[in-house]
Amino acid sequence: MKKKLIALVVAGALAAPVVATAQGTHVTIFGRIQAEYATVDIDGNGAQTGVLDDAAQSRWGLHVAEDLGMGLRAMGRVEFGFNPGAGSTQTSREQWVGLGGNQWGELKFGRVQSPFKDFAGGHTIDPFAYTSLHANGSGGLMTANLNGFGAGDNSFVNSAVRYDSPSVEGFSMSALLMPGDARKLDPVLGADGRNSGGEDGEWDFQIAGKYSGQFDALGFDIFGGYSRDNISNRMKSLANIIDDEEIWRGGALVSIADLRIRGQYEYVNNANPLGGAASCTDAAAFGQAATNALFGGQTSGTLDGRGQCNSAMNANGDGYLWIAGADYTIGNTMLVVQGGMTRADSLAGGAGKKDVENITAGVIHSLSKRSSLFGGYQRVWVKDRNVAPGTDTDRNVYSVGLRHDF
Repeated sequence: MKKKLIALVVAGALAAPVVATAQGTHVTIFGRIQAEYATVDIDGNGAQTGVLDDAAQSRWGLHVAEDLGMGLRAMGRVEFGFNPGAGSTQTSREQWVGLGGNQWGELKFGRVQSPFKDFAGGHTIDPFAYTSLHANGSGGLMTANLNGFGAGDNSFVNSAVRYDSPSVEGFSMSALLMPGDARKLDPVLGADGRNSGGEDGEWDFQIAGKYSGQFDALGFDIFGGYSRDNISNRMKSLANIIDDEEIWRGGALVSIADLRIRGQYEYVNNANPLGGAASCTDAAAFGQAATNALFGGQTSGTLDGRGQCNSAMNANGDGYLWIAGADYTIGNTMLVVQGGMTRADSLAGGAGKKDVENITAGVIHSLSKRSSLFGGYQRVWVKDRNVAPGTDTDRNVYSVGLRHDF
């Protein structure tokens, strides 16, 4: 009888959420495990298929909180990513410490997500964010960049301070400042100027705001933001054709009962090829190497043919990006259709114009509050005036996956 009782107690403990409290500190273990059977069929290159987490969303971490009294709390987060289909080693994600208050918001110090990713638009309006069917990298939204100021799946900002305000009458704002020195953060990439940061006193920053309202059955979010990636004197001396990158964003999400309609537009000025909009990280590219011709063809990542990084602007060029879509929920099932476009303007005496368009249709089915199945199809059309006619890399993407949050 005692053995049965002990077994029931142990089973109950294992079934409960993994939470620990020590001397007033509350520690929660959280995470996500995701895998997709995804095929990227690139015209002229054949199909690449794998059972992987190409979007780099499988992760685990610890969230720490302590009540300091008078509505003030201390917080911290340590998070690592992994790929359950490839056996990859852990990669760093969010790592920060901060303070929060019910009246004045939250302040974080360390490695954080950018407001363009998780606050104003970005991944917050894309139902297929963090999957092979996402708008990123295929032409709908900005690709990730080297210091995380884009909207990439696995982008984070090092050496940053981020503030998120409380919501007041539906209005809220978020701001990020990156005062870190590029050479201090990365001696290798920082030495040749390819990392952005506070070198020579140049600070990068991002600010965003939004309004959320609900009027009877009609709900909506309106958002906008501005991002500035300042280059250092070192970067200017290596390639004097580049300039500070600026991005303006605006958009909205409207819901009527079970129907949601959304759209977002971004304008990019002076896309930074050394750590800004024109670069392509491994996460944004799904393994496609990013070549920096300004520095003798240096690359990052591995070239395996699965890359989807076609939404970048021409180096130091201008352009725009937009996404529009709708989804309708029937019970536990969401039906999704969306499309997007990137226009990279040509440069005088340099790179030609590039156009990338995509359309995606799929379904997301919730098995529970924490588990879901998803799948769909995406078609991408590429018109790149910088390559020979007939060699544009149009592609088809097919995917079905399973996700569990804990």
